[in-house]
Amino acid sequence: MSYVDGFVIPVATANKEDYVKVANNMAELFIKHGASTVRECWGVDVPPGETTSFPAAVKLKDGETVVFSWVEWPSKEARDKAMPALSDEMQSAMTPDNMPFDGQRLIFGSFETIVLRQS
Repeated sequence: MSYVDGFVIPVATANKEDYVKVANNMAELFIKHGASTVRECWGVDVPPGETTSFPAAVKLKDGETVVFSWVEWPSKEARDKAMPALSDEMQSAMTPDNMPFDGQRLIFGSFETIVLRQS
């Protein structure tokens, strides 16, 4: 089964256009290094929760939107093989001057797919 890197990111709503540009550039890098799918999803209905929620997880501030994204890989091995070169290219592409989000509040994790259904 596939392997997925997932992200939850607080982005200033005013920076949406800049974020889309950076996300497109990053998506090209992921695909170049073997990812099969990259999805970037702009929060539309992301309610705060009483115990936990996406907004609480990223300490969402006024004027920010939650972005939920993931990169799907054919396998963990494919992802691990790509990561050294991909990391170098990502660090070159992402500088504090062009990051349209607060990277300190970004949540990241990697997951093994255990159920996959498609229509």
